Amino acid sequence: MLVGYARVSSVGQSLDVQLDALSAAGCEKIFSEKQSGTSIAKRSELAEAISYVRDGDTLVVTRLDRLARSAVDLHSIVKQLSDKGVGFQCIQQSQMDTTTSTGKLLLGVLASIAEFEADIRRERQREGIERAKEAGVYKGRKPSVDVVAVRKLHAQGLGGTAIAKRLGIGRASVYRAISRE
Repeated sequence: MLVGYARVSSVGQSLDVQLDALSAAGCEKIFSEKQSGTSIAKRSELAEAISYVRDGDTLVVTRLDRLARSAVDLHSIVKQLSDKGVGFQCIQQSQMDTTTSTGKLLLGVLASIAEFEADIRRERQREGIERAKEAGVYKGRKPSVDVVAVRKLHAQGLGGTAIAKRLGIGRASVYRAISRE
């Protein structure tokens, strides 16, 4: 059985192109999610897909970076699949089929390239931020915690947990705001 997995990084992105490609490839069941690919920890649909596949099945993705952004994560996922007797295929990298020795070799090469590209992208972003800071243009992320409101509630005698609940923020954020007084 072919089982598909589709992923985009943010809510504003569309899964339609991937879902269409997976359906056209013959996937009988497709798991999809909108979640960052930088870590496999928070990807519940990926975990479901890995749990769902059985011996003889093949997990299919449209592109390698839809499955993992690092070589370590990619190899970990493919090992989990392999241990279950499940193959892995990538539609856009047609030789990517871990049931063949050529596919296994290609997996390692492409995983390294994908990780390299992610590193280069981070470097460029970091350089752009540094230039923007030097030019006085970079403002950074908007504060997510109203420090004044936290301190005001703290001055009224409320504890960290009560403040966090009232403002809908984490307790650690409350304690950081208080400690900066």
